[in-house]
Amino acid sequence: MTTTTKNYQGGKAYGQLVSKREAALDDINKEVVENPDYSDVEELPEKLNAFKAKFLEFDHDQNGNIDLMGLKRMLEKLGQAKTHLEIKKMIAEVDTTNTGTISYRDFIRMMLGGKSVLKLILIFEEKAKPQERPKGKPPKQDISNLP
Repeated sequence: MTTTTKNYQGGKAYGQLVSKREAALDDINKEVVENPDYSDVEELPEKLNAFKAKFLEFDHDQNGNIDLMGLKRMLEKLGQAKTHLEIKKMIAEVDTTNTGTISYRDFIRMMLGGKSVLKLILIFEEKAKPQERPKGKPPKQDISNLP
């Protein structure tokens, strides 16, 4: 009886996997920077680095794609929880390979291209963050200040 075990190491092996993944995404970023279709995009290298960081954050299995569960976690983190059906529709809107996942190339096209629901959610991520509360004592109120 033969058993197959996968190597689920952490530490050095995981670090090497992440490094390879980042290098592959850096190669794609380099292609995009050299692509004349994106020559009019301001601060393109900085944007691509931000996109890479966001993509890696939700590509939990390091396979180069954001799947349904990765996108679900992303949206929940942004305070925009959606149903599985809504998430499948978002993926279908972006997915050019018909794999049911979002590849990094699809992610870049979405972020640099036309409108999509997911792009709008990611762009307005900052607005979803709680605002800083004022410090100090509240101003004195009297009856004449009421609406």
